[in-house]
Amino acid sequence: MGLIWSLIVGAIIGAVAGAITGKGMGCIANIVSGLVGSAIGQSLFGSWGPSLAGMALVPSIIGAVILVAVVSFFFSRMKSN
Repeated sequence: MGLIWSLIVGAIIGAVAGAITGKGMGCIANIVSGLVGSAIGQSLFGSWGPSLAGMALVPSIIGAVILVAVVSFFFSRMKSN
């Protein structure tokens, strides 16, 4: 049950990051960006604030926003060339 809960929380974090950046993503991309963004955010900013499924929400969302912004920047650069 822990893995499913982590995937759900990762999807929510990814969806919030997509909404903040204005980049619409699918379910799988939301989950990946949420989980990877959570790892990035917690390694950069620590594990403070409320937590769900072992992920500190505020640093996780900040990390996911950074991840989505960087990835979308590089994908837009690749499309224009």
